[in-house]
Amino acid sequence: MKDGKILAIRIFVDQGHNPSGFNAGAEGFGYREQDITYMVGIFLANILSNDPRFEVRVSRPTPETVLGTSNATSLRERVYMANNWPADYFISIHVNSNPNPEINGSEVYVYDLDSPAAELAEQVLLEIVRRTGTKNNGVRVNSALYVLRRTQMPSILVELGYISNYDDVQKLVNDQYQFAYGIYVGLLNYLGLPQIL
Repeated sequence: MKDGKILAIRIFVDQGHNPSGFNAGAEGFGYREQDITYMVGIFLANILSNDPRFEVRVSRPTPETVLGTSNATSLRERVYMANNWPADYFISIHVNSNPNPEINGSEVYVYDLDSPAAELAEQVLLEIVRRTGTKNNGVRVNSALYVLRRTQMPSILVELGYISNYDDVQKLVNDQYQFAYGIYVGLLNYLGLPQIL
């Protein structure tokens, strides 16, 4: 609370990858990870913007936004923006890929399982699976991920589904709003807040 006003919760939404070139994402069935993550991030930002309890910023405000000048600086810039704001929570949105086209489902990565981020990840994953019908692959640790290592707030990296799996791709292309709304409701559930939208 500041000057008698309740401060909005600050959410930094990072749409994984650049539109092309360095730090571009995975591809499958004619679709690109960076296009899917961009749109899901914009849907999520719009949902959060319509809820007065939140403030939101995105890493890629336009589809053409390029961050950094290399893989390393692209990741560094996303983390810098979140830390510098400073955000209360960091949500990085990605799409997975696997050489085995049968592998499918959603998973959420965190730096440490014994953390607020892991609790947030669990709630977000449950809602994504409930709303889109993807397989629940669980909350997983990957302490090597730069955006989880270097952020100064609870941070999660959401792998929405596999762009290398035909059934997942249909959801990734057609259910982008539901993925975003699932992340939003998972965040509300974690925070113990009621849905108002």
